[in-house]
Formats: sequence, structure tokens, C-alpha cells
Amino acid sequence: MAWTCYQICLAVLMFVSGTINTLSTKWADKTSSLDSTGHMRPFDHPFLQAVGMFLGELSCLFVFHIIRLVNKVRNKPMELGNQNFNPLIFLPPALCDMCGTSIMYLGLNLTYASSFQMLRGAVIVFTALLSVAFLGRIIKTYMWVGIFWVIAGLALVGVADVVFGDHDKSDTNGIIAGDLLIIMAQIIVAVQMVVEEKFVMKHNVPPLQAVGWEGFFGFTILGILLVPMYYIDVGHPFSDNPEGRLEDAIDGFIQISNSWIVALATFGNIVSIAFFNFSGISVTKEMSATTRMVLDSLRTASIWVVTLAVGWQTFQYLQLIGFFLLFVGMCLYNDIIILPLMRKYGVCGLHPPEGEEGKRLVTTSGDEDVSSYKTIGDYGEPNGLFATHQEAQVIN
Repeated sequence: MAWTCYQICLAVLMFVSGTINTLSTKWADKTSSLDSTGHMRPFDHPFLQAVGMFLGELSCLFVFHIIRLVNKVRNKPMELGNQNFNPLIFLPPALCDMCGTSIMYLGLNLTYASSFQMLRGAVIVFTALLSVAFLGRIIKTYMWVGIFWVIAGLALVGVADVVFGDHDKSDTNGIIAGDLLIIMAQIIVAVQMVVEEKFVMKHNVPPLQAVGWEGFFGFTILGILLVPMYYIDVGHPFSDNPEGRLEDAIDGFIQISNSWIVALATFGNIVSIAFFNFSGISVTKEMSATTRMVLDSLRTASIWVVTLAVGWQTFQYLQLIGFFLLFVGMCLYNDIIILPLMRKYGVCGLHPPEGEEGKRLVTTSGDEDVSSYKTIGDYGEPNGLFATHQEAQVIN
């Protein structure tokens, strides 16, 4: 079935906004600006950037109410799901999102943008293990095979960064720390997914509204935490602001005001995460979760291509192999593309599986499917409405 013009626009919007989200954050990290002491210094404010990301998520809540108001004025029916819920149900996942995103942005500041995107695929491993422990999920053989492929891909990407990366020896420790921080953050992201599935899914909240509430709590809490962070000294390599504070928001705003590039990159991060959430939700609803998986993998590839084109890193064949292994592992774990094609043509005597309830699609970039929950009887068509933030992240 051919895509409509509207569906094509949604797919392009998701692809472009998702790519911009990671690249704009890294662009700001690599740009120098006058700081509070009058010296040129790279923009090193990962927690302030995370606050900006949550502001982008919060905007989804405003968009939801605007759409709701417009439909009400036009007397057009709108699926509102369940509106009798306590917003505090989004506080625990928002806290996980806040911690995971902040750690990932800290890691992104230390390593490559392409590695940041690829290493987020580790979330598949941790989500599977936590699902077994806390949700009573049974991990089938093909899912274990997918996990194995993902681990192999992660190992290759990490080796490519440390051994063959184009960096000075003094930067090696920073890159290792960045990669490890990104992988560790996926444990928190996996906890977020399990918490959402166990406690939030049953409320059937509209996707944009759910993303908006998580953005509200993340923006409010992390914004307040910027104050004590100002008084915590950590030093290099975890901080490169003038006085080595965990986060110096005042210095960050000064650098933003002194550089149009940093300001543009920061604004791009905020706007792109809002559009990425909206378009991701719409792609799953209008097309399928499988389509979203493919677009998300293309986004990871595009980020890698752009970083090569602008000279942020050099080509490493191990990263290409690692990305391929991650993509294959994602497809196998989520039972999309590869196994359905093998069943269709009777390869290895495979037959369509019996229904598996409650499986959630997870991508190689660490983003969960915005339709959130599905049954695999039809090989990947979503049937849930609840969704939460992508990023890195959607993250970023």
C-alpha cells in the first residue's frame, strides 16, 4: 500500500527531527563561546541541555491541549483515552528519564555522536533481563539470539572508539568514560520502561499527554536541582566549566548569549525533541511500529554519516559492522523484518508464532516504540495508545 503525502511528511519529519536532536546537542558541545570569566571555552553543560530536552517534551502537553481545543471548536471527535488519572503516576518514570538523559548527555559530551546513538542499543539487553525479573516475561530463543547480536555490536562500537578512534591519548579515558556512562544510563532507561509497563500502561493515557507530563516533572525537578549542582565540584573530565562545578547554569546561559551557534543548537535541541515525539507517535499510529523501527535505524545511520562529513570523527569499518549487528539484533529481538520474511518464505521451516502479549518494541538507539505495547500476532502492528519519551531518547 502506497504512502499518502501526509504519511511521507510524517516519516520525513521524524527522520529529520530525530537526526537534528542528537547532532544539535553535539554541535553545542563542540562549539566554544565566551564564558563567565571572559575566556573561550567549549559549551559543557549536559544538565542544562537535559532541562532543555524536558522543555521540548513539556511542549507536547501544550500541543495536546491545543489540538483538543481545536477539535472541540470544530465539533470534531477526538480519542482522549482515560482522563481520570493522577498525573503523579508519571513522576517515577520521569525521575528515571531525568537521571538516564542527564547521564547520557554527560556521556555524549565525552564521546562521538554516532557512538552515543549506537550504544543506546544496550537498553534491549537490560530491558529483557528486567522484564524477566519484574514482569514475569519469558524471553524466547530468537530474542536471546537478538540480544547476543546486540552485545556483539556494542562491543565492536566500543572497540572502534577506544582503539581506532581519531583522538589523542589524553582523550582516551574520556571516551571510555563517555561510552560507559551511555551504557550505564540504559539500565535506568530499562527501569523506566518496566515501571511504565507495570504501573502506567493500564491508565491508557494519550501519547502526547503522557510525554508532556513526563516532560513537566523532568523540567521542574531537574531545573530545581541545577541550584545544588552549582555548589558541587567534580572537575575534569566530568566538567569543563570555569570552576569545575557539576553544573554551572549561569555560565551556560552566558555562553548561550555570547554565541549564536550555541543558542541555535540549544534551540534546535528543544524544538527537535518536541517534533520527534509528535512525529514518532504519528508514524506508529498512521503506519506501523515496524516503519518506525526502520526510520529510527536510518536516523542512527544518518547521524554517523553527518559526523563523518563534518569531520567530527573519521571512518572506522568496525563501527559499520557494529551498526549492522545492532540492527540485526534489534530486528531479531523485536521479531520484525528478518523473522517475518523467513516465515513468509518458509525458510528453516519457521511458522508464525502464537500470540505473545505485552511485548514492547525497543530500537537500537534505545528508544521504545511510541505505541508502547503490542501483540505480535500480526508481526508488529501496534494496538496500544500509551507512549513515552524517545532520545537521546531519545535522549539524546
